Amino acid sequence: MKFVTVKDSTGSVAGLLDDTGTKVLLINAALEKMEGKSDLPAALKECIALGDKFIDKVHSLTGWLSSNPDRQELFRPLDSVKLEAPIPRPDKNIFCVGKNYAEHAIEMGSKEDIPEHIMVFTKSPTTVIGPDAMVLNHKNITAELDYEGELAVVIGKKGRAIPKEEALEYVFGYTIINDVTARDLQSRHKQFFIGKSLDATCPMGPWIVHSSAIENPNKLDIQTKVNEEVRQNSNTENFIFPIEEIISVLSNGMTLEAGDIIATGTPAGVGKGFKPPRFLQPGDKVEITVEEIGTLTNTIED
Repeated sequence: MKFVTVKDSTGSVAGLLDDTGTKVLLINAALEKMEGKSDLPAALKECIALGDKFIDKVHSLTGWLSSNPDRQELFRPLDSVKLEAPIPRPDKNIFCVGKNYAEHAIEMGSKEDIPEHIMVFTKSPTTVIGPDAMVLNHKNITAELDYEGELAVVIGKKGRAIPKEEALEYVFGYTIINDVTARDLQSRHKQFFIGKSLDATCPMGPWIVHSSAIENPNKLDIQTKVNEEVRQNSNTENFIFPIEEIISVLSNGMTLEAGDIIATGTPAGVGKGFKPPRFLQPGDKVEITVEEIGTLTNTIED
């Protein structure tokens, strides 16, 4: 199951991508046809918080549609709708894991920069934009805008002090994030938050793939292209800290809640890692592909 957020005349509403990946079902509208009403909230973030109730309702809906092929008019062509980020405005900052691939830690410094413990920073909710949206270049304050393709985890239920062995039970699904970073601001301020939190510098999407559809999130190919050139090419099996450990450490004394988002780190190949550096320029197209999820595409503002 691939869940999307669609912007329509009523606002941001939860949708479901069909098996062909070419059509979208607006969940509440379809439930009203099936049951005469819908008791689900409109927003995907609020649906996620319902847990199994939401998934059970979606299963009932897809079963009904399979038995009623004449209801195909409920689907809209994907290219006819506007997709937003699956969670357009998170309730909290996005949790981000730094230097979670050894080769990336080395390209940003040396082997001594490979962390022994999980490094975590955050990005403001105002950074989030959707697939195909324009990334603001903020050229008045940065000359070193950089890309970071990442697998992101969406938490599905509240938990604290979560054991590693149970961590994946708390995951609703997985999406893609581009952790766009102003490297000069990052260096100037000696920490990550300002350089990571410029408005409209966190593309997310294009959808959330439910956790039941991904057997092992710690073994997925991940690739980033800039203007069709491959810059990053790795696999999440190269994580220093796997997803189970990330969730367990974050929840050790801090409550994780449904809709929380965790970006799991970026592989080697960022612009700053080249000699000389290859920072993003106006008009550049960035495509991040994660196996079993899809491709997130965005362009840098001219």
